[in-house]
Amino acid sequence: MSTTKPVPAELDFSAVVWEKSPFSGGHDNCVEFGVVGAFIAVRDSKRPEQTPLVYTRDEIRAMVQGAKAGAFDHLV
Repeated sequence: MSTTKPVPAELDFSAVVWEKSPFSGGHDNCVEFGVVGAFIAVRDSKRPEQTPLVYTRDEIRAMVQGAKAGAFDHLV
């Protein structure tokens, strides 16, 4: 079954519970994730007023697997 990804501006993010990595140390330079229906929203903790990006769970899964495998190590 294919689910069409919504346009972020059409979603209500007011009830989203945002989560960030425990490695952030509580600072405001974090990427935050939250569940919006069947999708995962991503935002910058420094700019919570900006419209988050929205991804499917499969897209997030691929990113996490890549990060665990070291695919993005050259970026940090």
